[in-house]
Formats: sequence, C-alpha cells, structure tokens
Amino acid sequence: MLNRRSVLASGAAMLAASAVPLPSLAQPNTRNTITLGMSLEPPGLDPTVNAASAVGEVTLYNIYETLTKINADGSVTPLLAESWDVAPDLKTYTFRLRKNVLFHNGEPFNAEAVKFSLERARSERSTNKDKAVFEKLSTEIIDEHTIRLVNAEIDPELLFVLGQATAIMVEPKSAGKNTSAPVGTGPYRLERWSKGSSITLKRWEEYPRGANIRLDSVTFRFIADPAAQVAGLLAGDLDAFPRVSPRSVSQFTSNPRYQVVISGSRAKTILAINHRRKALADVRVRRALAAAIDRRVVIEGAGDGYGTPIGSHYVPGVFGYVDTTGINPYDPDKATALLAEAGVKTPLKLRMTLPPPPYARQGGIVIAALLAKVGIEVQLQNVEWAQWLNNTMGQHNFDLTLISHVEPFDLGNYANPDYYWGYDSPAFRELWEQIKNAAQPAERARLLGNAQRLLAEDAANVFLYQPQWVTIASKDLRGLWRDMPVFVNDLASLRWVG
Repeated sequence: MLNRRSVLASGAAMLAASAVPLPSLAQPNTRNTITLGMSLEPPGLDPTVNAASAVGEVTLYNIYETLTKINADGSVTPLLAESWDVAPDLKTYTFRLRKNVLFHNGEPFNAEAVKFSLERARSERSTNKDKAVFEKLSTEIIDEHTIRLVNAEIDPELLFVLGQATAIMVEPKSAGKNTSAPVGTGPYRLERWSKGSSITLKRWEEYPRGANIRLDSVTFRFIADPAAQVAGLLAGDLDAFPRVSPRSVSQFTSNPRYQVVISGSRAKTILAINHRRKALADVRVRRALAAAIDRRVVIEGAGDGYGTPIGSHYVPGVFGYVDTTGINPYDPDKATALLAEAGVKTPLKLRMTLPPPPYARQGGIVIAALLAKVGIEVQLQNVEWAQWLNNTMGQHNFDLTLISHVEPFDLGNYANPDYYWGYDSPAFRELWEQIKNAAQPAERARLLGNAQRLLAEDAANVFLYQPQWVTIASKDLRGLWRDMPVFVNDLASLRWVG
C-alpha cells in the first residue's frame, strides 16, 4: 500500500459521503437498500468526458473501477491492479492486473482494456479534464494481465491520479455510450435514470469481490433546494445526504435519529478571474478585488460559517502548505487606492457567473455587496451547471465566477495558460516544472511554498476559503467515509446496523 501522506501529508479532507437507502428511517426492517441525497444531478455518467464532480459521485468505485483505489485517509491501494512496481527512474510503472474480471457486458478486463482506456483519455478528441496527465503516459502490453506505463516525467501523484474518476477503465465496444448506458467492472449497474429526479443502481450479482456488499439497490435523489433537503431527511425519504446545506445542521445535531459528520476538505472556494479581460489583466486590479473582500464575511454568507480562510490555491494540512492569507488581506481603502493607481474609472462594471450550489448563489450576493463599496459594480448571472461548464469554463465567457475546485491537488492548472481563467505566468510554469521533478520531500515542500506565494502575490484569483462539508445520515448507517480526499460515494462499504 502506498500512503499518499508520505508524499503529500494529508490534512482535513473532503466530507464523509456515501449513498442512500430506499427504506426510509421509519422502515428499519428493509435494510438492503438506501437512498442518498445529492445537490446536483450529473450531466452524464461518463466521468472521462465531463468535469462535473457529480458524475464521479455516482459512478466511481460503484459502476466503474480504476487500477488503484483512493481511500478516505488519502492512501492508495490496489483495485483492478492487484500490485505494481515502480522502476528506479520513478517514471516506469509495471501493473499486474486482476484475473477473471469481466465488464458488465461480459467482455474481459485485461491489458488491452487498460491500454484502450488510457489512450482514449489522451486522444485528440478527449475531453477528459486530466487529459494533460494522460498525454504524458505511454503504454506497453507485456502479457494479457501485465501492462507497463511510462511517464514522460516524474509525477509523485500518478498512482493517486490513477484512482480518480478520470482514470476509470472502460470496455472498448461500449465506451462511446457510457454517458447514458455505462458499462464498467464495478459492483453496481445502472438500473434506472429518471432525468431531473433520481438514479438507481442495482447490485451486479456477478461481481467477483462482492461477498461483503450489503446493499442490493441504491437510489440517488437530486435535491438542490436546502429547505427540501432538510424536509427529505426529516421525513425519512433520505437515509443520508453528503454535503448537505450547512444551515440545516442545527436541526439534526440534537436529534438521536441522526449522525452529523463535519470535516474539512481539499476543496478551494475561489473567485476566479478571467485574465483575458483587459481590466483584469492588471495585477493591481486583481489585488484590489482581493483587498475588497472580507473572507470571513464570505464564509458566513456562502458557507454558513463552515470554512477556513485561504490565501492561495492550497489548503491547510496538505503537504507543503504555507499561510498566505496575509499577502492580500481585507483592506477596502487599499482596494480603492489600487484601482486609482491602475487608472480605473469607477464604477468598474463586471459580470459574475454563479453555478447552482447554494455557496455560489449566496456567496455571490455577499461578494457583490463588498465590491460595491469600493466602486466595482457586479452583475450576477445565475447559470445551470451545464452552462457553467460550457460557457464559463469552456468558452471563457465571464469576468468573475464563484466556484469550489474540489480536485485534491490541482495547483498545476496555473501552469496552463489555456485553462479557463487564463493565468499566463512563465515564472509559475518554471516553478511548476521544478516541483514536479523535485526528488526530495524537503525541496518539494519549499518549492510548493514558493508557488503558493507567487499565486497570492499575482492575485491569480481571489482565494477565499477551504470548505467544511456536512453529512447527515441515519444513526444506523455505517461505512460512511469520515474524510474524503476525492468526492465519492463508496457504496460497497455501506451497511445497516441495528
């Protein structure tokens, strides 16, 4: 077992999550099903083609599997690969695959399937959000159950990445239909998708490692409205709700029917800035935005008080973290002066896109009010998740956007000038290359600190807070992840007691 904390000390990770039963809390005798609440419906069921985290929350480790598995403590253990060796060059990995594994359609899982999956992820037509990682991998089949991967560069995170939703193993004949008719090797298959309402997964009886799987059927219900989330839990229509709206917590903490899990995360809630806009290309304007925003006020308004301020795209507790919140502190007078120094005539009019989650819609109102005090008028534009992915992220059609980046280690996005916020820094790209190739942990930590400081000094975005997630579940449900370095509902671990 490779413990990722030996490379990146794991800190508070993302919220306990899990699934949910069809039997309500009032029906304790029916204990082989569960109903789980989710705020957002996935736009499809193939996490290799869509960046929405909701896709992996339904499918990862349930419908699809990966070569490695990420556990709640951040460790990485075998899954479809039963073991592996890493060569002295730290770039060459030899994986020995599990035998007698089938896809749901009866086709065999083997080295050919691995090669197909990884080459599909790096192909010219790929929309995989981790495509840049897979483009550096070459594959060589040794035999039916052995494959060698060669990375173009040293990447201490590779085994972790190979356990994420973007690295699922797919069956070549059916891969093109996975968005609506997913085929994997996991313990569950798609039974029904009622668009706009729910997804139900059914246990796959032929799963070879299914002896300890307790749930026959799992339903994910999509409820965006915080009041409706609470109502569903109190009525017993939901057995668990990972990442429920924090403002509901007080209704459950003293209720003996429920367990409440509050934990940190690897997520970074930021006000992303489009550097392609003329005014926002000026670092003084970006620093003015940061100086005008009181992080603690945003945490109260957007996260109902559940969050820790951050000053860069990195969170407390993770290997190499340094506190950069003092680089761009709240100082509205300084914000006004910076705008004047940059020659900005107020009011400066900007447009902020807000995706559906409550933190964004609530936080956008708070931030707009703070910015108005220094002469920045913000037009708020509520968009659906598909619009955000296509127009904001894909077409760069925004000035500002409030978003939580949930990937556990995504600092490298700032080395990509084509990424949606358009940060283009040769200094950061050079630093990132040094980080990736640093062999010694101490040197890597030093460079990571430098990277965080550079992003803060450049005000690459307005870095707001590290969210804390809340899970509310029936007191009799066991197997919930207490921490969550990636967003996943690991259904095979869930069971009822009592």
